[in-house]
Amino acid sequence: MKTYQPKKAEIKRTWKLVDVKGKILGRIASEIATHLIGKDKVGYSKHMEMGDYVVVVNASDVKVSGKKEKQKVYRRHSGYPGGLKEIKYIKMHNERPEWIIQNAVKGMLPDNRLKSIRLKRLKIFAGSEHPYQDKVEK
Repeated sequence: MKTYQPKKAEIKRTWKLVDVKGKILGRIASEIATHLIGKDKVGYSKHMEMGDYVVVVNASDVKVSGKKEKQKVYRRHSGYPGGLKEIKYIKMHNERPEWIIQNAVKGMLPDNRLKSIRLKRLKIFAGSEHPYQDKVEK
């Protein structure tokens, strides 16, 4: 017997709607990453790009557990001396709640050549309105 490898033309992409209102950030990020990778499909193959499009709504209503709301800090560095930037979770939640979910999902995806391709299929909206109403599965 040989292992079946799906062809690129055989891969069917669907649109999934994920409402994160009142849900925990880490748990919902791992679920979104599973859909983006395609692990929930029967013919999953880890070296192929076969995930679905994911539309996330109500990003501003996502929750974190424990004391993370007061203690979590996002850090980035420009590469220059003194280039460390720190932004607290509560400030980021007020200004750009979409970025919080995108950053969490990005951390859940494997670090390989498919990561940026998979992230392009993630659409995040702070409110409940989005322009993909006709594409998303009901």
